[in-house]
Amino acid sequence: MDFVARIGQDPFGDMALDLYRQEGIDTRFVCRSAEAPTGVGFIIVEAGTGQNSIAIDPGANELLTPADVSRAEVAMTSASVVLTQLEIPVATAERALVRGISSSAVTILNPAPVRPLAPSILSLIDVLTPNETEAKVLAGLAPDAAAAPEAVAEVLLRRGVKHVIMTLGEKGALLVSAKQHQHFPAISVQAVDTTGAGDAFNAGLAVALAHGDTVENAARFAIITGAMAVTKEGVIPSLPRCDEVRTFCEQHEIQVPSWLGRFSSRTEHAR
Repeated sequence: MDFVARIGQDPFGDMALDLYRQEGIDTRFVCRSAEAPTGVGFIIVEAGTGQNSIAIDPGANELLTPADVSRAEVAMTSASVVLTQLEIPVATAERALVRGISSSAVTILNPAPVRPLAPSILSLIDVLTPNETEAKVLAGLAPDAAAAPEAVAEVLLRRGVKHVIMTLGEKGALLVSAKQHQHFPAISVQAVDTTGAGDAFNAGLAVALAHGDTVENAARFAIITGAMAVTKEGVIPSLPRCDEVRTFCEQHEIQVPSWLGRFSSRTEHAR
């Protein structure tokens, strides 16, 4: 997996690079900047529910440019999935989506932190993965507007998105496209810390799509990885590996994706 990013020339940046390399991530397109520190988040988790509140200092994330994405041409050309988000400048995320499309990759946008996006950008997205609040903002509604998730998703389709997979927390997820509306129930688990659940969801989705699975099956797999993430504290420790996903599926009597059976080592990840 290739990662395009900017981090600072600070201890947090050193820690990040060490982690990426330990996880087998190609860091040749991770730039280090002296102008800003590595982006960090301060997380508060509510005891008992696992719900969190996060304050983010984007730091060097804000310095990632479209030119940085263009320099990763070799990675983009061979990519089967391009996943981006909005902790970087919108123009940079847009360039990643454009490059993904030109390489016939599946483009995924996790629109967090949410901000309004022009239809010209939404039309570049194969799979949009907002929560309910983010979906409303992207549809031009107030975050607390009374609107059914299906109706909000339809607005986003009319603005150019190909598929909307809206996360609904304990209610699961909703997949809406021009051909279908499908609700996927959540998996019942004991939540310890919801931090990283969205990351695990998007990672699971991307991994499944990269292995040629359908959008429907990829959504199911994403729900599994997202559910597993909330059962552990922290972000990185909660991201499940493939053998852990297989075990979880067996324990919950969930069919294991055929492609997942090709992974046998604990060094292989579902992210």
